[in-house]
Amino acid sequence: MTTTPPEGASGGVSDRAPGGASDAAPGTARGGLFRGRSELGVCLLLLALGVLVLTDAVTMDGDFAQRGPVGPATVPVIVGTGLLIVSVLLAVDVLRGGRGEAEGGEDIDLSAPGDWRTVLLLAGVFLANAVLIDPLGFPVSGALLFWGSAYALGSRDPVRDPLIAAALSVVTFLAFNNLLGVPLPGGPLMEVL
Repeated sequence: MTTTPPEGASGGVSDRAPGGASDAAPGTARGGLFRGRSELGVCLLLLALGVLVLTDAVTMDGDFAQRGPVGPATVPVIVGTGLLIVSVLLAVDVLRGGRGEAEGGEDIDLSAPGDWRTVLLLAGVFLANAVLIDPLGFPVSGALLFWGSAYALGSRDPVRDPLIAAALSVVTFLAFNNLLGVPLPGGPLMEVL
């Protein structure tokens, strides 16, 4: 006597899709809630980073740099709170089935080799800035940093680029030094600025 399996039973045939994936809803297959949801790792990282930033902001001694009603902990509190909110929103989206599109939004060719020349030029410019900031001061080393970064990223105008870099460097120096009260090394230009 032969019996037929009840409706919906597989009768010994696997109920997995041809690619090996289960037709079951995410989180109900073997592996539990986190299977196929690696974005939750990013959520945990953002959550931990937010807690770290908020902890540092709350324990920060604000008397040394307090200028007015807004202290040095204001921005870290805003950033830490933003990180916590984004981590919760991303976790909710992932648990509801949202998936990030893999490399779909970027206009890059994954098979092309990396542009190591640009990476090395930028690394050299940043290293030169770190070495030159004390002897030359921020206005000069910052101008070299901005001009070198523009050059490494493809801008080749011999007149415009150094002028914009110098102006940007001086404005940055004055904003930090005079407006924010964060002293930057002035170097030989200290008496001029």
